[in-house]
Amino acid sequence: MINPSDLYKRRIDFYSKLAPRILKHMDLVGYIRLIIVVITIISGVYFFRDTSDYISFGIIICNIALFIYAVNFHNKLKNYHKHICILKKINEMSIDRLKGKWTDFSDKGEEFIDEFHSFSKDLDIFGKGSLYQWINSTTTYMGRTKLANILTNPTKEKDEIEKRQKAIRELSKKRWWRQRLQAESMLVLEKNNGRDKSNKDLLKWAVAKNSIYLNPYVKFIIRLLPIITVITFILSINDYIPFKLALLLIIMQFLMLLANAKEFSKQFDLVFKYKNSIKAYEKIIDHFEKGNFKSQYIMSLKDKLRNEVGLIASRQLKNLDKLVERTLYRKNMLFFPINIITLWDYQCMIKLEQWKKQSGLSIKSWLDVIGEIEALSSLAIIDYDNPKWTKPTITDKRSVLNAKHLGHPLLTNKRVCNDINLNDPTKILLITGSNMSGKSTLLRTVGINLVLAYTGSVVCTKYMRCSIMNIKTCMRTNDNLERGISSFYAELQRIKVIIKELKKDKEVFFLLDEIFKGTNSYDRHIGAKMVMKQLLKNKAMGLVSTHDLELGDLEKESKGKIKNYHFQENYKNNSIYFDYKLRKGISKTRNALYLIKMAGIEIDET
Repeated sequence: MINPSDLYKRRIDFYSKLAPRILKHMDLVGYIRLIIVVITIISGVYFFRDTSDYISFGIIICNIALFIYAVNFHNKLKNYHKHICILKKINEMSIDRLKGKWTDFSDKGEEFIDEFHSFSKDLDIFGKGSLYQWINSTTTYMGRTKLANILTNPTKEKDEIEKRQKAIRELSKKRWWRQRLQAESMLVLEKNNGRDKSNKDLLKWAVAKNSIYLNPYVKFIIRLLPIITVITFILSINDYIPFKLALLLIIMQFLMLLANAKEFSKQFDLVFKYKNSIKAYEKIIDHFEKGNFKSQYIMSLKDKLRNEVGLIASRQLKNLDKLVERTLYRKNMLFFPINIITLWDYQCMIKLEQWKKQSGLSIKSWLDVIGEIEALSSLAIIDYDNPKWTKPTITDKRSVLNAKHLGHPLLTNKRVCNDINLNDPTKILLITGSNMSGKSTLLRTVGINLVLAYTGSVVCTKYMRCSIMNIKTCMRTNDNLERGISSFYAELQRIKVIIKELKKDKEVFFLLDEIFKGTNSYDRHIGAKMVMKQLLKNKAMGLVSTHDLELGDLEKESKGKIKNYHFQENYKNNSIYFDYKLRKGISKTRNALYLIKMAGIEIDET
């Protein structure tokens, strides 16, 4: 099997060679346009000297046609060049992701950070150096939102997870298709700084009906009146009828436009705001519609891409894009007389209302499909880039987590893997160890792999079997001066939520890191002991890290429901080393005083 890194490098090399060739073709077309202009000018001079010179006139007409063709061809080359540059960038980002240089990716998902979410802050789901920043390849608003939702609101249905697993595996094999999907949206949305805006106003507009423009009598009058006006104007020029009659009709149509000018501007400006987005949506859906897929989950998404009367989503969005383009004509002052004569604004309103009648109720589901397929494509990157990772087995059995060689997905270059086994009778792994030994990282390793497992993604392990559980964490609790909350009280609140969930008979997986560290050692010990005993009484399982070695006595008291594990360090040449390997039993080492000495603080050991 070819290494993903090698494939990305091949594509970068290919695009690096192709882009300059396209630029050369663009320059050539530019020179051809210049030659056409020169020949046209020379032919024009000869024609004006002798208007009977039909050869010169023919050359002028042909050159104008050639010039228009050359301009269109140049624009196509320009768009193709942009497309190639974007594809090159996508592959360069893929290389950076493999090398662990992804923390500079611009989209960190910071707007999705929720201080009160049950696990996202503690497990680094959003923000710099987060899971979202690592995997995200979405560009649209729906894609970004859907990916964030999948990561923070895991499905509780085994069947849905397994369907997603198959969909993600199928998408992982379609690297070129996925990159095209990303490039199509990036190409159009680069005018929006590469990111789509919220589509809330567009969706409101799509379902808000203005029935007057759908009234058959109104449509008949709006379409007939310009015809009558034009005929009247032609007849008045030829003195068949008084010119005043034609003028009266023109003034009447002008007043009709003036009466609704504000409404037209409001409606047209709203849809124009989404012009780039609509074009991107059309490109993405068209790309999706043309793809060949077999997985049930993806095919169910494809089935949603039709409106109430069976019209294809991409065509309907393309029609909407064309209608939005037509509304722009009114902004040109030279078009103003035509607007009056044809009642152009009214014609556009009628067309837009007809579009809403056909597809207004369907557009939300279409955009949801875009979000879903973009999010799944992001998760497929993990599978493609990490062929040695495995698909987790989701079990109906309660309270199970078995993993072999489990590593932190985001620690590309410094990853150390450990085995985790939690199933009856064991409910809690108590992790001890000195400072910086790897306790908190282990908790995050377990948590983030569970999150990935519930999304349908592969996980960073050789084998994983797990139940579907509600993930709850208590790790990063800080004082909040604005709300008057201490870190100790914040911990209590998080633990209260866990206990509350358990009382609802919900299956919980918890990760508790140094609980009650904000109080004295006696209260911390008693409090932690009571919490762990409370958790054992209910349907909960998880990991607890601590510096309190006396809590290790709970292994005997719990009759195997709590198991002790620890990390240890080694000292060599006045330096401290960690191997981050998990071992059975309670930690036998301490390093706080050693680290204090290393900081230059004198210790009186008498």
